[in-house]
Amino acid sequence: MNNVLSLIGRDTELFLSDISESNSELKEIVSSSRFLVLGGAGSIGQEVTKEIFKRNPRKLHVIDISENNLVELVRDIRSSFGYIRGDFKTFALDIGSTEYDAFFKADGQYDYILNLSALKHVRSEKDPYTLMRMIDVNILNTDRTLLQAIDKGVGKYFCVSTDKAANPVNMMGASKKIMEMFLMRRSLDIEISTARFANVAFSDGSLLHGFNLRLTKRQPIAAPNDVKRFFLTPSESGELCLMSCIFGENRDIFFPKFKKNLNLLSFSDIAVKYLKQKGLDALECSSEDEARELVKTLPEEGKWPCIFTGSDTTGEKSFEEFFTEQEILKMERFVNIGIIKNEPVFNVDLLDHFEASITSMKRNQAWDKKAIVDLFFKMIPGFGHIETGKYLDSKM
Repeated sequence: MNNVLSLIGRDTELFLSDISESNSELKEIVSSSRFLVLGGAGSIGQEVTKEIFKRNPRKLHVIDISENNLVELVRDIRSSFGYIRGDFKTFALDIGSTEYDAFFKADGQYDYILNLSALKHVRSEKDPYTLMRMIDVNILNTDRTLLQAIDKGVGKYFCVSTDKAANPVNMMGASKKIMEMFLMRRSLDIEISTARFANVAFSDGSLLHGFNLRLTKRQPIAAPNDVKRFFLTPSESGELCLMSCIFGENRDIFFPKFKKNLNLLSFSDIAVKYLKQKGLDALECSSEDEARELVKTLPEEGKWPCIFTGSDTTGEKSFEEFFTEQEILKMERFVNIGIIKNEPVFNVDLLDHFEASITSMKRNQAWDKKAIVDLFFKMIPGFGHIETGKYLDSKM
């Protein structure tokens, strides 16, 4: 943990005081409650599951599409925390499937549902088919599981959002913004809260996680030198989600309070610090070919080849924000957690149009990216998406 904190420019855990202040109440509520975690074997889902498990819930069921990640989650929990008296089970299911529907119909007795399932990569918008799956996972499955929760009388539904939903410039962030619109509609029938937060350091698929893989595979490290971001540790992501789930009022969005001048870091700076922790000096190369060649010999000299370049791919935001000027904030309740307060504002006709349009595309089994992008522009006035024709998959 200390190594991760130092990499992301901090020496203390962000929510330490808030968790300490609330921990007795958290334990009391969790120990008497029943939880269902959707997408619980992803990086953030695992952290949320562990935060719940260690407070001895009456019931904890975890759903994830990845059988292997569920196995590791159970091994991790057993190795760290052992066992609880409550009902702890995992299920390898797709929440958009008939099998999940049958599972939920057969049980469905939960006080809290936490939905951590998401397609979170900006690179997933590169083709129309992955983009459609993003819509399914981030928006439509969320609404489906919400309706099921309402039907079964579930007390509270938490769903993770993203900082990229604030003034979105990419399709991933926009999909979460549209998801928030759907949440507002359902908030009339069930209590809902959510969280927007930044990059989670070393989460699966993240650039920092990629640093570990590059060293393991003896490959060069590549990172943008003009993109600065805030970072949470994995455990902090779990804490923020649980705090929002338990303490968030209807329609609240929790977000971390960062100190902008202290906690905003470039990926290239983190790469240099990361290599230093490994006892290596970063050597910046002028081309990918040079980096691939030098990695064969440089590590023996205590150096590692790196490519640091500017970002010119579709969907990259030049700055990071968690809320917009139009949103109402409540900043005094917690030390390092801010809250966006929302009224149930939504356009029923627009939401129905979105669903009908996507259903029509799927029925015909034919759509292009432009049609989806145009639909997103209709849903989000001022949507800042700019298509550059370049994507992260075209870079090292």
